[in-house]
Amino acid sequence: MLREPAASLPAWEQSPRVRLERAGRGGKIVTVAGPLVLSRQEAEALLSSWKKLCGSGGSLKAGKTREALPAFELEVQGDHADRLVDELLKAGYKAKRSGG
Repeated sequence: MLREPAASLPAWEQSPRVRLERAGRGGKIVTVAGPLVLSRQEAEALLSSWKKLCGSGGSLKAGKTREALPAFELEVQGDHADRLVDELLKAGYKAKRSGG
């Protein structure tokens, strides 16, 4: 089992990537944002606000940063990559879109 972040890093210190995934999901598209080093409570609050913004479901997955720090990846059902990049930039993250 992967560990969870004990505390959140400030937004300006994080560079999450937002991508679309379809593999292993029965052909359905999912927008994935991460890695984000956030406490579980902050990650759940962010995911909840994104689900309301996009009008769809989503989930929280444990992962790691490139430096092997514990982190979360937030998944939102559907193609919402541009909208989530805008939201991350507004919140002070150095977010970018990755993939096609």
